Amino acid sequence: MPFVSIRIAGTATHDQKAGIVADVTRSLVTRLGKPAGAVQIVIEEISTENYGAGGLLLADRDAPKREDAHAVPSQ
Repeated sequence: MPFVSIRIAGTATHDQKAGIVADVTRSLVTRLGKPAGAVQIVIEEISTENYGAGGLLLADRDAPKREDAHAVPSQ
């Protein structure tokens, strides 16, 4: 029985996750000859405040720059 664990930094919509499950299942059925009912998939969404890369939390890396946060929008 294939078991697939997928981790995503941030979130995905229900439709996106359903598509991932369908695509991965189809791939394992095609590539390994496994029955679709035997394929187990878990999607784990990890908060960007709990995931770091390159020495920064993703939440900090993707946040607007401090000077940008207080900028007045141009008209």
